[in-house]
Amino acid sequence: MGFKDVIRKDVHEIFMNEDEFSEEHILNGKTMPVQIDSNEQIEREKRINQHMDGIYLNQKLIYVAASDYGPLPKQGSVINFDGKIYKVADAVAEDGIYSITLEANRA
Repeated sequence: MGFKDVIRKDVHEIFMNEDEFSEEHILNGKTMPVQIDSNEQIEREKRINQHMDGIYLNQKLIYVAASDYGPLPKQGSVINFDGKIYKVADAVAEDGIYSITLEANRA
């Protein structure tokens, strides 16, 4: 077993393990383990001015296993996350895990 095989195995056994790092959420009608990275999102929000007359930009940075999600979502596409609609601001594939930044305007 090579290093890349070990990484692929670790995606579900370690990084997306619901007893350790992830929680079950619904993405586009499909239940899967998801990590929500609140700390990184707070740092990103500090760098962006989000104030517009009673409307604010709600962002979430999530991590999902590529094998659970399917094809990498395109920037600007729509994702239903736990019953709320978000646009994909950014999506990056990294060794079997997708890092997806979701955003929506909220009042």
